Amino acid sequence: MKVIKRDGHMVDYCPEKIELAIQKANKEVEEEDQASPTQIRNIIKYIEGLGKKRILVEDMQDIIEMKLMSIGKYALAKKYITYRYTRELVRKSNTTDLAIKELIDGESEYWNTENSNKNAKIITVQRDYLAGITSTDITRRFLLPEDIVQAHDDGIIHFHDADYFAQNAMHNCCLMNLEDMLQNGTNINGVMIEKPHRFLTAMTIATQLITAVNSSQYGGVTITLTHLAPFVRASYERFLEKYKNRKFKKEDCEKFAKEDLKKEIKDGVQTFQYQINSMTTTNGQAPFLSVCMYLGETDEYKEELALLIEEVLKQRIEGMKNEAGVYVTPAFPKLLYVLEEDNVHENSKYWYLTKLAAECTAKRLVPDYISEKIMKQLKIDQNGEGQCYPCMGCRSFLTPYVDEKGKPKYYGRFNQGVVSINLVDVALSSDKDMDLFWNILDERLELCHRALQIRHKRLSKATSDVAPILWQYGALARLKKGESLHELLHHGYSTISLGYAGLYECVKFMTGHSHTDNGSGKEFGLAVMKRLNEKCQEWKEAEDIDYSVYGTPIESTTYKFAKALRERFGVVKGITDRDYITNSYHVPVFEEIDAFTKLKLESEFQKLSPGGAISYIETPNLTHNLEAVIQVIQFIYDNIMYAELNTKSDFCLECGYSGEILVDDNLEWYCPNCGNRDHNKLDVTRRTCGYIGKNFWNKGRTQEIKERVIHIDNKDDEEA
Repeated sequence: MKVIKRDGHMVDYCPEKIELAIQKANKEVEEEDQASPTQIRNIIKYIEGLGKKRILVEDMQDIIEMKLMSIGKYALAKKYITYRYTRELVRKSNTTDLAIKELIDGESEYWNTENSNKNAKIITVQRDYLAGITSTDITRRFLLPEDIVQAHDDGIIHFHDADYFAQNAMHNCCLMNLEDMLQNGTNINGVMIEKPHRFLTAMTIATQLITAVNSSQYGGVTITLTHLAPFVRASYERFLEKYKNRKFKKEDCEKFAKEDLKKEIKDGVQTFQYQINSMTTTNGQAPFLSVCMYLGETDEYKEELALLIEEVLKQRIEGMKNEAGVYVTPAFPKLLYVLEEDNVHENSKYWYLTKLAAECTAKRLVPDYISEKIMKQLKIDQNGEGQCYPCMGCRSFLTPYVDEKGKPKYYGRFNQGVVSINLVDVALSSDKDMDLFWNILDERLELCHRALQIRHKRLSKATSDVAPILWQYGALARLKKGESLHELLHHGYSTISLGYAGLYECVKFMTGHSHTDNGSGKEFGLAVMKRLNEKCQEWKEAEDIDYSVYGTPIESTTYKFAKALRERFGVVKGITDRDYITNSYHVPVFEEIDAFTKLKLESEFQKLSPGGAISYIETPNLTHNLEAVIQVIQFIYDNIMYAELNTKSDFCLECGYSGEILVDDNLEWYCPNCGNRDHNKLDVTRRTCGYIGKNFWNKGRTQEIKERVIHIDNKDDEEA
């Protein structure tokens, strides 16, 4: 007989362990309450007589308690229950202690590769991880029901960001209302920050506000350059006034003022870029920041906004110097470029900005592209009007919302958190029985629902005092001191996300086809996505909470899910035989498909992931083939709401090689020029799952990166 431990591993049945446990409990009770050796042997014989090939350790312990009570040993049963509970606490404590030791000693592959934007050797990161280990322990023991913890451990679901959950009122990601904070003033650590009077000051203050906001949540922050454009005009007017006071001619005043403004914009953008990449949040890393560039957000300040977008793109193309003094690709901020009629055609007024964006993408992986045209078709607000707005962080999208005045509102809103379902596990658990599949899916979705309710309820108990920068001073709200967050969690103001992963493997196992195949594969994949949306709508109508389907990034969870699936189901060819599962609805990285077919197909699934999703194509070096980049950009505008191009931008500090750093069959990174394998001397930049990562990855994600196929030919570059 095999005993299945709590972590899923099987061990040989050992009757001596049962005897030892009861004897330890015997010592804690009076002699007349003790179980005799014969009674202990009878309990053991009863368990062995069940004829089970496998038994859960919890079930075996339940049987022991039942048998002790059946022979009248109530006091002993009580002590055995106490002993069992104590052992459980010790077991969990030891696990926590071990995690802390491995982190501090730098021995753990998990901690060293948990986040590709964090270096676990650095003190600030270690401090964040130490707090996270404690939070996770508290969350598991006191804040979550046992069945949700078990499902999380088994890889059936994933309760995201448990390392922050113990702290009251930490939410996921947001669209920061920088306009409110800059125009109306704000407060950092009790210090009043008044409205700035020039662009350079506004940019400096913005970096401080972004860092403070990012330190009060655990997900990404998005701002828009539109909120900074008025300060460009303010600086120009200051310069113009200066030259007017000096009695210069009008045309000279305007000329000199424009020259001064150009320098101030350059200095301001440079200040912003350097501070964002050099400042550290309480999470031990640079702010997870996305910057939106959307000309359609303003008519009044459109020309100033265009100047800003141009300078941001130029400086990102240049890059930032690494320790060797070589310009490389920075991880942050992520840039979001909105495609619209004013910039997407060669005869458009701002076409020059789109050409710059294409050059930037080819060299530095950003910006990513949002199609105003497609988004307005998908995001219809309560007034029946299509809306366009950026994602929160890397991919989480709010649902359309109008305020009490009937005006669309997006900045100042946020996401409450995520729980994800492993769709591959649902499929394998059903063993290809379609009726059983849908029953299991509904059961697992309800498990996710209960976990999301726990997230929501924890936030709903908080007041604005927990993070004044967010809730009192304009980043997300202007609540009074002590005021509850409750209203901001309902009526569609914020979202809460049902994540999902592994749609491809789920469809492949159930139908024998990829969801890229027209027919049963694609049909089944779309049906699964529709069921997720139906459940979110059902919960939303019942609770007035904006549940939304979200294509989970699963940076490290892809590896965890893959390992859990193999432990539960063994190696299933084409399903569990890799160290990763496919993100969200994506075409698997190893499937041969051209860029345009991929984007067109994924657009159908992206529509069914309204709470967040991003599609990508993998490309070779396109710096000498910008025509191909522009062709893809224009295709995005006409066909899909949100997409990106994954290029390569690496550097070897050992030999100075600039190109693609490769991965060998043992999943080790190396320079193809000199063979250098020292991670400290390799600057590798890859799109991990929305954000750019630079601190290497776990084996699962590394294998996924290695197996990515190229989706676009590059004949021009090969000839170059």
